[in-house]
Amino acid sequence: MLDVLIIGAGPIGLACGIEATKHKLNYLIIEKGVLVNSLYHYPDNMTFFSTSEKLEIGGVPFVSNNPKPRKSEALEYYRRVSEKFQLAINLYESVDEILKHETHFEIKTSKNCYLAKSIVIATGFYDLPNMLNIPGEELPKVKHYYTDPHPYYRQKVAVIGAQNSAVDAALECWRKGAEVTMIVRGSEIANRVKYWVRPDIENRIAEGSIKAYFNANVTSINEHSLTFTQGEAEQTIANDYVLALTGYQPSYKLLNMAGVSIVDEKIKKPYYSKTTMESNVKGIYLAGVVVGGLETAKWFIENSRGHAEIIIKAIVNQNLS
Repeated sequence: MLDVLIIGAGPIGLACGIEATKHKLNYLIIEKGVLVNSLYHYPDNMTFFSTSEKLEIGGVPFVSNNPKPRKSEALEYYRRVSEKFQLAINLYESVDEILKHETHFEIKTSKNCYLAKSIVIATGFYDLPNMLNIPGEELPKVKHYYTDPHPYYRQKVAVIGAQNSAVDAALECWRKGAEVTMIVRGSEIANRVKYWVRPDIENRIAEGSIKAYFNANVTSINEHSLTFTQGEAEQTIANDYVLALTGYQPSYKLLNMAGVSIVDEKIKKPYYSKTTMESNVKGIYLAGVVVGGLETAKWFIENSRGHAEIIIKAIVNQNLS
């Protein structure tokens, strides 16, 4: 029987594995996709907001070419950390069912069945995009994830959103030859946009290189066009592709499966103890950005990597009691 099963091989899941290794616990990390799956699906040329030392786990230095590392450097770093600690990780294995017994949990996955005294859910929030729920969203031209600008060369691209992902996509696509239009629900580019990027997008909008409609809402998408409202006016523009980069949310299917309670329905925040990170279900712990519910902007690698030490300490103390 495992002392702890860790669900999610992102940076925080790996940090939990490192702490479990240090305390000689019998553990396993399972991940439905690739190592650091969320980071892998970030845009190819993405630069982190955080400096490299704030992304470090397990006391392993993260040396990058620039103060703010790129995606490729982060992938290399977390592979190296996994090898250094010889972490027990099963990739491409998803959780199908979690059953609670009197003294342990039974976890059925796509490949196996495990028994564990404790579970750590460290699944992040990048799996499920916030849907627009409008006609035409199901069309192949609509993308909720952006990785590379090349497919949009000489195409009319609408970018929906005004956070970092939307701004980065708009600038990259424009620089690679796309005709870019931004459609923003608010009155301006979001305040959280990286400080070195914000002047760039604002200047491109001001000079007319990138068209932007503020206080606007997309109402429908068609094969060759897109319709939105701005105030009481409705407008339709020609369009080849839509990048609906409106944010993401945690997998509530897994939380519900585990029996974790939601204490704030508005932001879908799950219950957890701030001192131990244990949920309302004894033996199930939450780690990383999943604790924030829909408030994904409040939790990052740098301010949630400490969850690993708190959780494993609580598990060790529980085993000793």
